Amino acid sequence: MDPDERAGRVLRIFEATAKPGCADALLERFATTSVDVVRGEPGNEGYFFGRSVQPDRDRDVVMFVSVWADLDAIRHRFGTAWEESHLPPGYAELVESCSIRHVDVGAGWQVGDRPDGIGGDVAG
Repeated sequence: MDPDERAGRVLRIFEATAKPGCADALLERFATTSVDVVRGEPGNEGYFFGRSVQPDRDRDVVMFVSVWADLDAIRHRFGTAWEESHLPPGYAELVESCSIRHVDVGAGWQVGDRPDGIGGDVAG
């Protein structure tokens, strides 16, 4: 799908393999620095982050996912480098590898019991 033909909300998914012993520190950075990168930005509708629950002795994978009203909001926040991972200062020493993906969820967005996501319990 052409990025300009997407239907609505877009998830910006930052996935990283933490260096050995660094996952907790990276999650702490997500809770502060990464949140500061997106919170209050025009078009940002929220964020969440966490660690993979699949046991893998060789990799500790963490994700920071931000929710955006549309692709234009992402482009506005991250500029011409919107398709690249944004590593704030202090992240490189914690990250072994990382990637960024953008997923159009406009046609399939539902949080909670209501199709528009308002008033639903997201704890599921």
